[in-house]
Amino acid sequence: MIVEDEPRLRRDLTDFLTLSGFTTTAVGTAREMREALADADAPAVVILDVGLPDGNGFDLAAEIRGTHPCGIIMLTALGDSHDRIRGFDSGADIYLVKDSTLREVEAAIRSLLRRTGQAPDPGEGGDERWVLDSTSWQLVAPNQHALKLTATEFAFMTVLCKRSGEVCEREQLMEILMRPRSSFGNRHLDAVVSRLRRKIEQHSKLAAPIKVVYGVGYTFTANAAVE
Repeated sequence: MIVEDEPRLRRDLTDFLTLSGFTTTAVGTAREMREALADADAPAVVILDVGLPDGNGFDLAAEIRGTHPCGIIMLTALGDSHDRIRGFDSGADIYLVKDSTLREVEAAIRSLLRRTGQAPDPGEGGDERWVLDSTSWQLVAPNQHALKLTATEFAFMTVLCKRSGEVCEREQLMEILMRPRSSFGNRHLDAVVSRLRRKIEQHSKLAAPIKVVYGVGYTFTANAAVE
């Protein structure tokens, strides 16, 4: 549910999130929000503006939190630390300012759905991608099984996921993974990949889509996104 009194932003959010595969309901006032929550099944996530014509978003977040078990994302022009703290205190799970891109809003929704265990199963219209969550350093498989990555694993997966389907050369990967005042050679890289493959397969129960291109480097063979 999108609760936003600015018509253009409300329309942009609705169109983008619908195209991204979400079922959306959009309203422009606190009254309409209450009516929608009363008449329909509770939404998984509410995107809530603070400055509504007939209500304060901070008060509304607390009201929603007390009556509905949904996630709350505040999307507002108020961006200083006091407002952020007030937003979290009122019940918001995520606090975004209005210069956030639509892609960032989508990523916040997907991250929140994973945290609350409400992400859709791939067999029921879900996302077939592997998703690298840059906030929590988690790799989420298409079946929504998630594994926490180390700093080295996260850096490696960031390169592979951003260049999904392309070959990432060994020299580039070793340069990225090398820490200050340390050496990082071919055997180190192969050990990281071998350990990461086992970790992915143990946690996700799926084959790890990391393939070696002999003499060149590694590639990620599945669809992937970094959020």
